[in-house]
Amino acid sequence: MTNILFLHDTSLSTPRGAELTINQLISHPSSNKFQLTLDNLKNISVTKKSIHWAQLVVVCSTSRCRYEIELIEFLLSIKQPYVKIEFDYNFCVRRNIICTVDRKISSCCDTKKFHLYRKLFAKAKLNIFQSPKHYQSHYEFYGEAISNYSIKPPTVSVEDLQPSKFKDEDSIPFFGDLNFLKGGKAYVAYAKAHPDKTFPVYGKNQLREPLPENISFHEPVSNKEVLGILGQTKTFICQPVWPEPSGRLAAEAFLSGCNILGNDRIGTFSFDFYPDNKPKAIEEMKAALHDFWLEVEAILNTNKQPQEISLGQVLVYKSYGGLGDIFFAIPAINKLAAVSSSLSFAVAPRLVSFFSKHLKNINIINEEVARLKEDNFDHIFELGNYPAFRGYDLPHALKYPTHKKVKQHAIQHYIDTVSKLHISIDNSYKKYPFFKQQKTKGRKYFTVHHGAGFLLKIWPTEKYAQLIETLAKLFPYLDCKIIMGPNDPAIEPYFSKPMSHISYITGDMNEVGEALSGALFHIGNDAGITHVAGAYNIPTVGIYGPTGPGSWGSFAQYNELIWGKKGVCNVRCNYDVILNCEHKICLNSVTVNRVLEALYKVLQKAYSNEKSILKTNPQAILDFGKNDCLIKLYDNEFLLEYHNKNMKLQVETLLKKECLMDSKDDNMKLVLDVLIQQQVVFYIPNFQKHNNATCQEIETKTLKNSINTQRN
Repeated sequence: MTNILFLHDTSLSTPRGAELTINQLISHPSSNKFQLTLDNLKNISVTKKSIHWAQLVVVCSTSRCRYEIELIEFLLSIKQPYVKIEFDYNFCVRRNIICTVDRKISSCCDTKKFHLYRKLFAKAKLNIFQSPKHYQSHYEFYGEAISNYSIKPPTVSVEDLQPSKFKDEDSIPFFGDLNFLKGGKAYVAYAKAHPDKTFPVYGKNQLREPLPENISFHEPVSNKEVLGILGQTKTFICQPVWPEPSGRLAAEAFLSGCNILGNDRIGTFSFDFYPDNKPKAIEEMKAALHDFWLEVEAILNTNKQPQEISLGQVLVYKSYGGLGDIFFAIPAINKLAAVSSSLSFAVAPRLVSFFSKHLKNINIINEEVARLKEDNFDHIFELGNYPAFRGYDLPHALKYPTHKKVKQHAIQHYIDTVSKLHISIDNSYKKYPFFKQQKTKGRKYFTVHHGAGFLLKIWPTEKYAQLIETLAKLFPYLDCKIIMGPNDPAIEPYFSKPMSHISYITGDMNEVGEALSGALFHIGNDAGITHVAGAYNIPTVGIYGPTGPGSWGSFAQYNELIWGKKGVCNVRCNYDVILNCEHKICLNSVTVNRVLEALYKVLQKAYSNEKSILKTNPQAILDFGKNDCLIKLYDNEFLLEYHNKNMKLQVETLLKKECLMDSKDDNMKLVLDVLIQQQVVFYIPNFQKHNNATCQEIETKTLKNSINTQRN
């Protein structure tokens, strides 16, 4: 006999909802040919053993299970076939879509759970949903991952229905605990507006507010008693805040002949038999249980694997957003290309040549030409813009599966979006598909872009000039290439002296790309050029003000992000706020030294194998005493005590001078290790043909001079 295991997180003695349905499935005559077992998900070890023992697993509700994530990961890792019966809205950590109706909820969607559930649905032999509305809500999140599905109406015990011709107009019942999510407030409001009627509640009061005297509370009743009461009820209120996948009570009230005061959050009302075709409703509800077991037999009797179907000829637009948004979308576009026979990406005419050079597996097409050839494609997708949701009015716009309040990078957001288009798209993100770097010919250089498409996002130009002058002293053997867009502010007037090592890149994207691809590092604002540098995997320092780096930060392997807003401004920025901001403290407060510190950090990581010099953190405040040195760095303080004159000399040499550290003093090496760990000093590449003198040489020379001075 075939062993079938039901997984459900609640005891079946619970009188309503999913538990009634599962009880009906298990007790149905069609189930007699199988050996059925129920696991209430209390012990993960027991559950795993039960899963291995079963020939088919029926996954019901798991949200109340304390090891839900581990359970899903385990199911996905083994080969046992399973059916998913969805009783909730499992794209949200709160088990519902309340975040769409309660704007006070700041964050409720769990992206890890979202990804796991997508895979759970995708690998299921069958996914069962409770209503067309229930299915459609999940499709908007998971797309083709739930393409293998069946919709079942509420399994109402139609033989127990007791509709009466004589309806009580004065009593309006409520079944279950009176709470906010189940529509308790609407029920109370109606009771207050109708003091001449009675309102019996068969459950407990969970509302924290005064109730009118015409509301009374009673012990819960059996499902058969519920049907008896509904049969004699004229008016039934069903206005949940918590969306009901089906709403069994609503279905029972409908079949009992009640006048229902409902809302659009009840799944039952999305069936085509509602509101006038009761015979069809009864027929489909009677058949639902039997049909389930027929589907189970079909699954057990077939070993056929579903064929993956290509999306065919696909056209992708990215009409909203700037240059940076295009780079954020590239990983998602690549995933789409992998499940298409061919993919064309429509871009602005000025970008065709550039992207054609770097995106080899994608056909880059002029967006003006693409609009004239749309009939040649099987599918057309518009990726819109993250996270403002601009673009929904376009004919091919994709709606994002995760809620807009989810905090995630734009790259992941676009991947989540396209993952619903094909069951085989993996929505994991590991590494950016970096463009090929070019080896530098001639003098080595770094790049700077001091502008942005939105000029209110730029760090002050005069500070960029100061930074470049400082870098010229720090790296005298490096040239500087400044990217200059047509609307970027002029920087040359801010230099204190002629800068012969600077050249300006003012050409098209091919010229810009060529310059960035060979740079040793790049410094820029939250702008498209910074993300072009990231696409070449150039070590990058990004300076952010009103916009958040969490969503639009660099994706280069080595990058440091400065968010000037953090800790200095609590104003919630939007477009209007930014336009009318006079002080722009989020950008003006960022100092040259802070940018240098970020640069030291990124260079130390990116060039760890290069011959390096030691540089003191420019943000560190040093107070040299006779016998010690007090180091202040942000909120931290370090007191470095000297053991002898030689240690004092070495410490002061280390913190005051640029040098290579070859000291053979073990104690000094220990001190150096601590200073590096605390980011008081950094190893950075010297980018020079000839090495500087070592610290040991400087120490020796300094010590000799000191001795000679004392002798004199």
